[in-house]
Formats: sequence, C-alpha cells, structure tokens
Amino acid sequence: MLPVNQQLEVIKRGISELISEGELVSKLTKGKPLRVKVGFDPTSPDLHLGHTVLLQKLKQFQELGHHIIFLIGDFTATIGDPSGRNETRPPLSEEQIRVNVKTYQNQVFKILDSKKTEIVFNSTWLDKLSSRDMIRLSSRETVARMLERNDFEKRYKSGVSISIHEFLYPLLQGYDSVQIKSDIELGGTDQKFNLLMGRELQRAERQEAQVVLTLPLLVGTDGIQKMSKSYGNSIGILEPAKEIVGKIMSLSDEVMWLYFALLSDKSLEDVRVLKKDVESGKAHPKKVKMNLAAEIATRFHGAEIAQKAVDEFDQVFKNKGIPDQIEEENLDASSQEILVVDLISQLQLVSSKSDAKRMIQQNAVTINDQKIDQVDKLLKCSGSYLIKVGKRRFKKVKFS
Repeated sequence: MLPVNQQLEVIKRGISELISEGELVSKLTKGKPLRVKVGFDPTSPDLHLGHTVLLQKLKQFQELGHHIIFLIGDFTATIGDPSGRNETRPPLSEEQIRVNVKTYQNQVFKILDSKKTEIVFNSTWLDKLSSRDMIRLSSRETVARMLERNDFEKRYKSGVSISIHEFLYPLLQGYDSVQIKSDIELGGTDQKFNLLMGRELQRAERQEAQVVLTLPLLVGTDGIQKMSKSYGNSIGILEPAKEIVGKIMSLSDEVMWLYFALLSDKSLEDVRVLKKDVESGKAHPKKVKMNLAAEIATRFHGAEIAQKAVDEFDQVFKNKGIPDQIEEENLDASSQEILVVDLISQLQLVSSKSDAKRMIQQNAVTINDQKIDQVDKLLKCSGSYLIKVGKRRFKKVKFS
C-alpha cells in the first residue's frame, strides 16, 4: 500500500467533508485493507454521472488496495430515502426493485473491478429483524434528534406530514454499517445525517466507529441544480456516446473543472496543469473539454465508439450544426398528417411525449430549417424532412 500521506491525497480529492481525518489516519496506519461501504437504493433502473461520483471514489479506494462493499438497499428501497424530499416517497414494489437491481449490477462494473467488489443486499439481515429487534433499534435515537435532520425539520415546521416509517430509514442505514463492520462509509452531502447514524450505532454496539466521507452533489448540464433525471439535466451512463459527448461539451467552462475533479481519472497534478494552461491561453477550453468528454464516453462505450462520437461532434461544430451522416428512416404514409409531437416520439428523438412538448416549447425542434413553436403542429405525411431536436439529435424522414 502507498504511504498514508499519499493515500490521503487521493482519498481527499474532490470531497466535501471528512469525519474525521485523525480517525482515518489511525485506520490507515494499521496498514491493512479497510472495509469501505457505499449504499445505493435501486429506486430507478438507470444510473447517471451524478451516481458515478461515489463509484469513482470507490474505484480510487479499490486501487489503493482497500476492500469495497457495494450495498444494494433492496430492503430500504421499500421505505424510500427521505433525504432532500419534501414529501413521503412512494414505496417501490418488489418487482420494480428486482428489475432495477439487475441493471445496477451491470452498470457499476463499468467502473469498479467486479473481482474485487463485494456486493451485499441489506435484506439479508433486515428481513430477519423481529418486532423486538426493531423496537430495540428504534430506542437508540430520539424524535428530537431525528428532527435535527434538515429535511425533517423543514417538513415539520411547514406542517408537511412525516410518516413514522421514514424515521426508520437512517436507523436501518446505520444498522447496515453495524452488520458490515464498515471502516469508512461514503455518501453525498445530503446523506450526512444517515452516515453519522452509522457511527452512533456502531459505538452503541461497541464497534470502532466508521469514518464518514461526503462528496458534493454533481450539478447537471444546466450548471445550477444537482443532476437528476427529473430535472432534465442528467447524463445517463447508458446513453449513446454521442449524447454523452454532446452534453459534456455543453457544460460551462467553470463546471467542467468540477467534472474533472469528481469524474476524471487524471491526476490532480494533471488537472492543475490543464487549468493553468487554459487560464494562460496556452490551451483552448473547448479542446480540454473535448478530452474530458472522450474520457467519460470511453469509460462506458469503449475508445473506438467514443472517438467516433467526438469526431462527429467536431464535424457538426465545424458544419454549423449539421453532421455529414444522418440516420434516415422510411415511414408509412398511411395517414395524411401526423402531430410533430407524435413523430419525434416515434423516431425516439425524445424520451417521451411530454419531453417532446417541452422541447417544442423551448424552441428546440426544427424541421427543414423551420422552428416548430406549437405543440399541436401537424406535418403532412409526404415527402422528406430533416428533423433536428436540440443541438445534437438529427434524423431524416421519408414518407412513402
């Protein structure tokens, strides 16, 4: 293993808070692999780059020689993490959880080494808790302590209901740490309360308390709000490489450096040099951002596909927005007219009809160089059309 000071430099990269550095140094000084835990509730089938911030940090721990425990919260997903919520989260069905779990496992190993990662499910021990066990666990904390949690406090003061089962969530997450005997637990800044609960419960069980390491929430493509599919600002890791490249290229130069810090495999020194070169004018920010886009697209699609996506973006940029090669689709002209909303949904240029309406309302849909500004716009089912949605999605359509 690397010397403690060198490990610390890697571990502290891009983090928000470390509780506490002294405890971490003490654990590292023992010179044995630490048990590093992160938990994901399978609440949706797809992961986006915001989720991979934690995975990147886990990868760094893995490369330092520590033992990674990827916990899938199949039990806690039935409760729903109330972090950052202003209302009770609806519970997921067991079938939804099973489907999401399968896709999670496929996706995380695009970053982590599957041979060096232990995957555990918290239903393994939480399903076995008796009523007596749950009462005993609940006795570990007070209602007053729970209401110190920011989201609970806001909801309580504004008169928004808090279900009793939501109080159980941080206790169960903390109990996971007891069962795993974790040395370190990672989470986003919104998870701090839950992570600290793990420390408290471990001490109550006379275990050595885990070190808590929080990471910032990655902002989305809008550069303002945290990345979330519901905000329409996410970059899904299963999206086509050209979408990943295009979305990263749309980031502001300022946000680009946050992505470098949290997502890139480049060393801190290399990133510092890049930033200095951009600031001095030695390097163009577009070129640096292009390298970042290529690196991230390569991670999920391979070098060849990523390079094609980068080359296509560069060509589109040079041609003022029109790529050399555009996919063409033949459609049956069985009807006289079709709603543009239905057409671009059918062509999978948008994720849904509601997304199609949103894109039209944002003046982001163009057909044969004409902006579409009405959601009820009809198009004749005859002839050919060049359709553009957003800055990077194109299709040629021929009705016959």
